[in-house]
Amino acid sequence: MSDSPPIALRSPAVDDTRDIGEALAPFLRPGDVVSLVGELGAGKTAFVQGAARGLGVETQVASPTFVLVRDYEGRLPVHHVDVYRLGTLQEVIDLGFEEMIDEDAVTFVEWGSAVEALFADRYLEIHLTGAEDSDERRITLTTIGDGWGGDRWPDLARALVPWSSA
Repeated sequence: MSDSPPIALRSPAVDDTRDIGEALAPFLRPGDVVSLVGELGAGKTAFVQGAARGLGVETQVASPTFVLVRDYEGRLPVHHVDVYRLGTLQEVIDLGFEEMIDEDAVTFVEWGSAVEALFADRYLEIHLTGAEDSDERRITLTTIGDGWGGDRWPDLARALVPWSSA
């Protein structure tokens, strides 16, 4: 676990969720893995849409639920993976997941908690929760392992102040 304290955010609407993802983008580096955790409809794909926009992806970012993986080109290559429909770690490995997590791209994994054993020793976890009858979401960013946050974490926390729930 990292020494960086979690960053707790409030997202009143889906556009805010996208904007939070976009605000994260300048802090992403090649080789980063971002694990997205939350129930169906929590905003995982919306978050990736914003982050991809911030990474210069110009094509529409769609959910990879049925195709499992979508790749995009931007300032950094982006891999968007959804492991929801996969039942075992072996199925994820057979998908070529370990090769996707490479030093040249940023990899976003929806339902990432199901495959965290396959992640490197450092990644960023984005946990999204919300009320059933509201678009409002709570988003918590946590560094896992040593090295993700480092010098980026304080600057990222400052960039996310507009959505801070503290």
